[in-house]
Amino acid sequence: MYAIIETGGKQHRVTAGEKLRIDLMQDVKKGEKIVFDKILMTGPESYKVGTPYISNATVTATVASMGTEGTGVKDAKILVFKKKRRQGYTKMRGHRQRYTEIVIDSIEA
Repeated sequence: MYAIIETGGKQHRVTAGEKLRIDLMQDVKKGEKIVFDKILMTGPESYKVGTPYISNATVTATVASMGTEGTGVKDAKILVFKKKRRQGYTKMRGHRQRYTEIVIDSIEA
């Protein structure tokens, strides 16, 4: 069974036992249980589609990792370089996204 959940403004297709990276949730600790109640769809045994969410459906997960010092798992750094030729203008910016790593325990629909 799988479910499509909404968290952090994004949608994720999850199955039980799956490890997933979601946007950083700063108020959780490693080993805590999280309950997602914004379920958009479940399937494939009996497809249910919410309008926009399915009532009485939940997905429970456990926080697997919050990185070092609980600040989130770091992704690879992305570098953005801007240049205007013949103007002497260059700009270098970097961004490193932080995630919360979770393991899906169960899907109840």
